[in-house]
Amino acid sequence: MPLETVEHRRLYRQVADQLRALIEAGEFAASGRLPSERDLAEQLGISRPTVREALIALEVEGRVRIRVGSGVYVVETPEARPIQIQPGEAEGPFEVLHARQIVETGVAEEASRQATPQHIAALEAVLSRMDEADHPGPETIHLDREFHVTIAGTLGNGLLARVVGELFDQRINPYFSQLASYFETRDTWAQALAEHRVIFERIAARDAEGAGLAMRRHLEASRDRFSQSFGDSLSVLPLAPAAKGKRGAAKATRVARQT
Repeated sequence: MPLETVEHRRLYRQVADQLRALIEAGEFAASGRLPSERDLAEQLGISRPTVREALIALEVEGRVRIRVGSGVYVVETPEARPIQIQPGEAEGPFEVLHARQIVETGVAEEASRQATPQHIAALEAVLSRMDEADHPGPETIHLDREFHVTIAGTLGNGLLARVVGELFDQRINPYFSQLASYFETRDTWAQALAEHRVIFERIAARDAEGAGLAMRRHLEASRDRFSQSFGDSLSVLPLAPAAKGKRGAAKATRVARQT
């Protein structure tokens, strides 16, 4: 028998697969509400960010609908939206942000040591354009990317600059874009711009420790902005329908423990 390709499945994709199977089996009623992120995380023994990534994946597929302030609901008639995961698109939003935090903290520290007056001027020019842009808008992501790649460019290392750019480009995968659509507003971009300015000031001041800390805090704040509640204050409810839901929760827990 020929060998089959072994595919590494991200944990959030495994969780999405389990929830999709339970929905298809009728364990969660059509138009009914799923348990909260908190309840799912406890039942499955995983982190809430992983649950959130799984729910976003199911929404992109047309299986559920997220209503911020209310919860996550099963779509009565699922839309046929097969999502083809391309190489490099399998990582979830929180995994990407964590990777960026590790890489870009060190990049910012080193940039503060190596940046020339020309580099500082280039960064300041990007910030000025960000200040003038209408956020969120078509320019927003482009300018954000330019700021981070310009910092990496101060190191004179093409590979590092490419890595930073490619990590940032994960924002345009369907899962990250869907998550961002709920929480990115004029106010959140104003916060991000203020964080960018602190990073710039620390780099310009040749403060390596401060630059690294500012970058770390910026990416932590980005993660926190994407972690706001979908409606947990209303969410301590039994699974629907109640009898099937208990079996569904137990089944999901059993499967999660096997992964």
